[in-house]
Amino acid sequence: MTTVEDVPAGANDARGRVAELNAIREQARRGPSERATEAQRAKGKLTARERIELLLDEGSFNEVEPLRRHRATGFGLEAKKPYTDGVITGWGTVHGRTVFVYAHDFRIFGGALGEAHATKIHKIMDMAIQAGAPLVSLNDGAGARIQEGVSALAGYGGIFQRNTKASGVIPQISVMLGPCAGGAAYSPALTDFVFMVRETSQMFITGPDVVRAVTGEEITQNGLGGADVHAETSGVAHFAYDDEVTCLEEVRYLLSLLPANNRENPPTVVCEDPADRSGDALLDLVPADGNRPYDMRKVIEEIVDDGEYLEVHERWATNIICALSRLDGRVVGIVANQPQSLAGVLDIEASEKAARFVQMCDAFNIPIITLLDVPGFLPGVDQEHGGIIRHGAKLLYAYCNATVPRISIVLRKAYGGAYIVMDSQSIGADLTYAWPTNEIAVMGAEGAANVIFRKQIADADDPEAMRVRMVKEYKSELMHPYYAAERGLVDDVIDPADTRQVLIRSLDMLRTKHADLPARKHGNPPQ
Repeated sequence: MTTVEDVPAGANDARGRVAELNAIREQARRGPSERATEAQRAKGKLTARERIELLLDEGSFNEVEPLRRHRATGFGLEAKKPYTDGVITGWGTVHGRTVFVYAHDFRIFGGALGEAHATKIHKIMDMAIQAGAPLVSLNDGAGARIQEGVSALAGYGGIFQRNTKASGVIPQISVMLGPCAGGAAYSPALTDFVFMVRETSQMFITGPDVVRAVTGEEITQNGLGGADVHAETSGVAHFAYDDEVTCLEEVRYLLSLLPANNRENPPTVVCEDPADRSGDALLDLVPADGNRPYDMRKVIEEIVDDGEYLEVHERWATNIICALSRLDGRVVGIVANQPQSLAGVLDIEASEKAARFVQMCDAFNIPIITLLDVPGFLPGVDQEHGGIIRHGAKLLYAYCNATVPRISIVLRKAYGGAYIVMDSQSIGADLTYAWPTNEIAVMGAEGAANVIFRKQIADADDPEAMRVRMVKEYKSELMHPYYAAERGLVDDVIDPADTRQVLIRSLDMLRTKHADLPARKHGNPPQ
């Protein structure tokens, strides 16, 4: 390991000193050794600096404290004092906008966090908050540096405190590019978005060895906390990709959809997709029969600019879709039931997924579009015992608390409490529209008729014929497409082909919306 003392002293003048500085900087840039770099690449992983280069615009990176070294002693640490102390920190630009970043360097102490390492992260987080710019962490570390004991643990506490302070103030994105175990996993969990790479990144509180010792269960690291597990089962990861290059490119795309901070609006781009483009295909995409499934993604593609959107938590709670997109060049958040999965019902996971997304959109001034086709909440003992009441209330709370422009459209079914929760007019949606295929009611006609006309059906000479008659009567009286519009519960019934232009015109009107919440320290949302 090269140190200042090892660098040959030049002439005792400015040029000599600059030569000495350049030699030290080059050592810091290269890292500990070629062997360590080869070991990193053998695992299919890039180095920390290569990752930063992929994330940021070319030549824009400004490093902070590249010459920082730890001061710890004992356990051989005094003989190992590499520059950077295993984390690279600084700022640069993404699409020309300032972004702060820190990246663990696994080649140095396995990326483990010590006191100096933590102090560098604290500093860059403080700078991001003060500058009002996004923070991206490129995580590839072995947890706390055991040789430094409790000082390393305290370093994590400082990171968690700053994650919480920055929450809802600047976008925070965690990119998992290696292991993340124990308490270290809580920092990504506190951020707005988590990206993972298959095979090379894992997250867990207790690893496979501990699980085996305590429970006797045999499981691999990827089986316990790999990218697919967290993208599909736990919901910890919002995005999962096959390689680091694709992953970091998608981080750049996400940043292009987010504002720098909560005091700004998301960036607007020039849109060549006509605002008044007719969506005639929507008339065929959505069947009038409420029992027939369809892919809500195709509806979204038809409505948004150029059919492009970024789906969040694509593989978790697939009965609801959360996506970021643009309408007429302006960023919007879309929450939509997915009839292809569990008929689009709301359950525990769907409620949690949508609630967090709504909160994120509201925090960062992103208008929310809600597309409804929901038959209700998922019935079942597991759902009730799992707390569907409090989990469903999270989504209700998130919508009621949101002050950004909110527009909802009822495509087909909107039944019961799920209709209310999915940003109905009664909980504060600014504008509500419905397609002519809408059915807004307490429950489906069949179920309602069985309850309301139970006695008549039971006493009839032909119960089945009576039931069919009563279902038809209930539909004609209470479930026709204009029932809600006649009572002012939706603002208008629109031609599906006009959906895009109606949304764009409505959002344009709502751009200057201002809404204040009651003075309070903070709410107490359901947990």
